Amino acid sequence: MILSVSYQKLCQEFSEYLSQIYWKDVFWSGSYFVASCGGVTISTLRTYIEGQQKPE
Repeated sequence: MILSVSYQKLCQEFSEYLSQIYWKDVFWSGSYFVASCGGVTISTLRTYIEGQQKPE
């Protein structure tokens, strides 16, 4: 499994605290968030989202 730099840093600095909350080897969820502050149309945004890679 490839761990992100963010995950590794959090584990290094907060391992004692995180071990009380997270008992599995999973920290991030498979979900994602999209926001736009420009004048992009819904159609363009939908095309962009649909073109993103799906998690394995």
